[in-house]
Amino acid sequence: MSRNSFSNPILQNGADPWIIKREDGIYYMTVTLGDRIALWHGKTMTELGSAAPKTIWMPEAPGPYSHHLWAPELHYIEGNWYIYYTANDGGGGDETRRVCVLQLKGDDPLNDEWIFKGAVNTEYPGLDGTILPHRGELYFFYSGYGHFLDYGSAIYAARMVNPWTLTGPNVLITAPTEPWEKQGGMAINEGPSFLRRNGRIYLVFSASATWSDDYCLGMTMISEAEDLLDAGSWIKLGGPVFAKNPEARVYAPGHNSFTVSPDGSEDWLVYHAYSYSEAERDRSAGSPRSTRIQKIGWKENGEPDLGVPLATETAIPLPSGE
Repeated sequence: MSRNSFSNPILQNGADPWIIKREDGIYYMTVTLGDRIALWHGKTMTELGSAAPKTIWMPEAPGPYSHHLWAPELHYIEGNWYIYYTANDGGGGDETRRVCVLQLKGDDPLNDEWIFKGAVNTEYPGLDGTILPHRGELYFFYSGYGHFLDYGSAIYAARMVNPWTLTGPNVLITAPTEPWEKQGGMAINEGPSFLRRNGRIYLVFSASATWSDDYCLGMTMISEAEDLLDAGSWIKLGGPVFAKNPEARVYAPGHNSFTVSPDGSEDWLVYHAYSYSEAERDRSAGSPRSTRIQKIGWKENGEPDLGVPLATETAIPLPSGE
């Protein structure tokens, strides 16, 4: 690659990636590690994968929320840093899986102390919790388990009284009702993430089983003027907005986040994917999902255009401002 380009993946083993750019321009990245939470950091997105990760939190002792630490997300909310992650009691079932919250005691996510605040009081067990500030209030979106005909997960939302406590009903926002959301033997909507533009909020989610080649991204949207907890105001698209690209040997692209270029002029998609099809992968060897990034565009109707997954080693122009 030239100094004006990079190639995917930026991290060879990195499922459920989350990248955030703080106000001083520093980027932080987290991925699922299972037994701990670590941060990668750097001045650019493309250097994150080559940075040395730092473990910033581990459970002190075995407990109900100390096992299977998945999908951590770093958020800056009302002057404080928080991490939301999924965990359970170590059993094989989903009924003990919850979204948990850490709060930073200080302003340096790498070196200051993280305090365990507890599990979010969601109505259903679930995973993949995230925060959406809107009109002076906080809303919590997460993937709750198994409350419709096909077992799996659906995305719920609730209002928050603070960054670790919900109030009021948990409203069903999107459930996996179509064939493209039921591939791999499970009906799944999970991993909510957000874009805002043109007076709309776009909720992008992952659909189908994560081990399926057809794991993909779907989207539902709402006007910023509407009540986010009015399920009928959300408009869901009828198919994937980002899906496998067999010709490029990219399979099961999903569990995404969004960030911006260093100069703020570009929106970037962060996601994981396999380089091998389901038939080729050796599950017993733990074939890794890798972290990838690529720029997105915007359509004339105002909706995001996520494009198609780019092949490994494709020369991609650097994010604007690098």
